[in-house]
Amino acid sequence: MRASLIQISVDEDESVDSRRRRVASLVRDQAGADLVVLPELWTTGAFAFESFAAAAEPLEGPTYEAMAKAASDTGVWLHAGSIPELAPDGTLYNTSLVFSPSGDLAAAYRKIHRFGFDKGEAVLMGAGAELVTLRLPDTTIGIATCYDLRFPELFRGLVDAGAETFVVSAGWPERRRSHWTLLAQARAVENQAYVLACGTAGTHAEVPQAGHSIVVDPWGEVLAEAGPGEEVLTVDLDPTRVATTREQFPALKDRLLGMEPPRR
Repeated sequence: MRASLIQISVDEDESVDSRRRRVASLVRDQAGADLVVLPELWTTGAFAFESFAAAAEPLEGPTYEAMAKAASDTGVWLHAGSIPELAPDGTLYNTSLVFSPSGDLAAAYRKIHRFGFDKGEAVLMGAGAELVTLRLPDTTIGIATCYDLRFPELFRGLVDAGAETFVVSAGWPERRRSHWTLLAQARAVENQAYVLACGTAGTHAEVPQAGHSIVVDPWGEVLAEAGPGEEVLTVDLDPTRVATTREQFPALKDRLLGMEPPRR
C-alpha cells in the first residue's frame, strides 16, 4: 500500500481559496498512491483561533467539494485533513473528512480532545464523541487529530474497533516537536500498528509549525520523516506486517486494565 502525506505550508500571505486550489493540485499529483493524507485545519491554520468562526464552513462546503473532486480525479483514498466545521446548530467542530476514490464521503471524525487549556480551540469548538474507523482495501484505519495523540486510551479504543493503521492529521508546533516524534512512535509500539502522522509547515498566528511528518511501523521503526518545509512524504507499507507483529509479539493479548471482565 502506497501512502503519500502532503505536509502543507500554511502561511498568512496566501488566501484560503488559493491554498485550497493549490492543495487540490498537490493531491492530483499523487496518482498511483492508495492513500493521501493532509494536515489539520490547513485552510486556516490550527493556531489561528480568531479566524475559526469566519472561516468555518458546513460539512459539504467548498473544501468538501474541492477535496471530493480531487479524490475522484486521482482515484485515491483521501484523508483531507480537517476543517473548521459549522454544524447546523451553530457549533464549531474540528472535523476530519475522508473520501473514497469515487469522491464519496467515506468517514467524518470530529476531534475529541480539543487543545488550549480553557482557551482557543478548547472553548471555541465543540468536542466530538465518537471514535471513527474505516476499512480500506488493504487496512483498517483509525482516525485521530493532533492533540488526540497525547491520549493513548483513544488509540486503544481504535484498536478494539479493528484499527491497524492510525492516520493523524495535525498542526503541531515546532517548540514541542520532540513530543510529536516520541508520541507517534509510542502509539505505534503500544498498539502494534502503523502511524501516519501528517503535520503542517510554515508559520501561522505567529506559531512556527513543526513539519516533520512521520510514518512509523508496528515495531516503532521510523520508515520515513519529512523535513521542516512543505514536502510530500511517500512510503510503501506492507499491511500484513501488523498481523505478523501482533502474532510474533502478542502483547495486546496480555491486556488486563480496561478490558471487559470475563463472563461467568
